Amino acid sequence: MSRAALPLALLLPLLLGAAAAAHSAEDAPHSHERGPGRGHWSYKDRQEWVLHYPNCESTMQSPINIDLAKTIFSPQLRPIQLSGYSLPSKERLKLKNNGHTVVLELPESLAITGGYAQQYRAIQLHLHWGSPTGPGSEHTINDHRFPGEIHVVHYNTKYDSFEEAMVRPDGLAVLAAFLQVGPRENPYYRQILEHLYEIQGEDEEVFVPGFNIAGLLPANLDLYFRYNGSLTTPPCYQSVKWTVFNQTVQLSQDQISELVSTLRGDDDSPLQNVFREWQKLHGRHVLASFQAALTLVKQLPTPDSRGSPRRPPLGGAAGARPSLAPRAGGDGSSEAGAEKHTSSFQAGDVLAVLFGVLFAVTAVAFVLYIHKHRSQNARLDAPNKSKVIYTAATTDENAV
Repeated sequence: MSRAALPLALLLPLLLGAAAAAHSAEDAPHSHERGPGRGHWSYKDRQEWVLHYPNCESTMQSPINIDLAKTIFSPQLRPIQLSGYSLPSKERLKLKNNGHTVVLELPESLAITGGYAQQYRAIQLHLHWGSPTGPGSEHTINDHRFPGEIHVVHYNTKYDSFEEAMVRPDGLAVLAAFLQVGPRENPYYRQILEHLYEIQGEDEEVFVPGFNIAGLLPANLDLYFRYNGSLTTPPCYQSVKWTVFNQTVQLSQDQISELVSTLRGDDDSPLQNVFREWQKLHGRHVLASFQAALTLVKQLPTPDSRGSPRRPPLGGAAGARPSLAPRAGGDGSSEAGAEKHTSSFQAGDVLAVLFGVLFAVTAVAFVLYIHKHRSQNARLDAPNKSKVIYTAATTDENAV
């Protein structure tokens, strides 16, 4: 080797090492952002994510479409339990426009203490939304997209930091809920939305008073879907155990419009349609903590993929099969039926009374059950929770 070639030979490994370090730094989320969602990428070039973040084309990506008919009921899924979610107003929380969404950093005193095999600490929450002309939730239910979606990101306490956890298969847990248009303003979301005008530009931030973070989630944390997936933004690490609640959170139309229209992105254009399209399941199963498939049957039963009729709804006249009883013919069967009806008239009266009493008892028992159920699910740290209206994500009333 010549003397001129020797310095180049020594310099080449240094140059390659520097390039690799720069690429690694670009792929990793910035630690001061407290979670995913930061880096040199855009929702406008989703198709190019895989060029810089290979995980984005792997087989366990999120979000997904939740097909209710294909969910699997799992009685092992216990109600989600939260701890430390009610923060005093003296605590200051950083709210930031990171160029992709609005992020609220959370203290690690917030935790998931039930519903998962491990315990998870909160790190941040952020929102996804569409535009004035279209909805923007990331997950969908039976191909229906909601106006928006909230994600509360947590990491497994078995790991020392979020950065360590985010690359482990069991490292992260994200609580997700759909945002829906309701009849009145949501006081919990007001704590975030009223500050958006202060962070309109990218990288602008403001500190907001602490409040009850649990109010941003549905009141009912018992009913949800669970599957294994990924971060929905680069670097798309497949380390998330997702919980998608069945109940939606309602905001007023003005609040949805404020969320959609206030912030601006890195090119000073409106920050809109900040969601990733749903990804293929590739054989993954979606579990449900309740019998989600039963909510589908609302009209006459239709054959499933195997040709067998679907089960009619419990007690549902609208979904009941047409009567198969024979009509009266010319063979005297109608007269026999009339004679039988006359002879059993008194017995029919007694049965009607009995059914009336049973109905009344059932109604009272149902009211008591609902009261008890709500009491058990009431959060000790959310005394004003009942002022917010919630609906189920699986009902027709949620159509936008």
